[in-house]
Amino acid sequence: MAQDVSELVSILDIEAIDLDMFRGHTPAGESRRIYGGQVVAQALAAAYRTVEGRVCHSLHCYFIRGGDPKIPILLKVERVRDGGSFTMRRVTAVQHGKQIFNLSASFQTPEQGLEHQIAMPPTPGPEGLLDEDQLRAAAGDTEKRRTWPVEVRPVDPLPPGKPPVMEPVQSVWFRARQPLGDDPMIHQCALAYATDMTLLDTSLRPHGIDWNSGRLQVASLDHVLWFHHPTDFTRWHLYAQDSPSASGGRGTNRGAIFDPDGRLVATAAQEALIRYR
Repeated sequence: MAQDVSELVSILDIEAIDLDMFRGHTPAGESRRIYGGQVVAQALAAAYRTVEGRVCHSLHCYFIRGGDPKIPILLKVERVRDGGSFTMRRVTAVQHGKQIFNLSASFQTPEQGLEHQIAMPPTPGPEGLLDEDQLRAAAGDTEKRRTWPVEVRPVDPLPPGKPPVMEPVQSVWFRARQPLGDDPMIHQCALAYATDMTLLDTSLRPHGIDWNSGRLQVASLDHVLWFHHPTDFTRWHLYAQDSPSASGGRGTNRGAIFDPDGRLVATAAQEALIRYR
């Protein structure tokens, strides 16, 4: 799919094919496997199609098999529960007759309650930082790559060449490149799409591993998101990430997402496969 003003919206515009069954498509340019954040976002969009008047506050999902970008994704929604305040949905993503992904999401009727949050860490703003395409160009990388619908500007990018050993922390600013409209659900799904883009990398930073060595095998295993507040994802958001542990060929990663006013809008966590042979 060519980059245009509605690429993220088009990704989230899943097709209803039967009761509680939907079809999602992958943009052109994905050659090996489907980007995990796309399946998260499309599954959440499918769950939203069966919910009224409630907002997703958490989702938990597992990546089971690599997705095939050449064929559509079948999304089956199970209506687990509709309670007085909370709604639960389970979504199974299927390709070639097999599950590739599943998601459980909980939705809540908006209400007021006690509030507190951690402070946004002191970080340089996105102005003046280079995005990932500019960083590659500055390093002499002329290989043509897909332009993602989310712009990412690392605060502390890895230097070109073999990366040094670094602390297991990183921060990036990110936002949707093009307008998303006024529907808060679209902004929430777009944020979910973006949270898988850099989180895994955090667990590699303490090990000085070269992505291009041919010896690295990585994949997201699971992904968790808690949504605290609605947000406008066309504005810059800070994604402050850390990796508290790696063991057994897996790395654990966490992320706090702040809007430009310093409000914590979401929290992410993920375990990833990180094998180095």
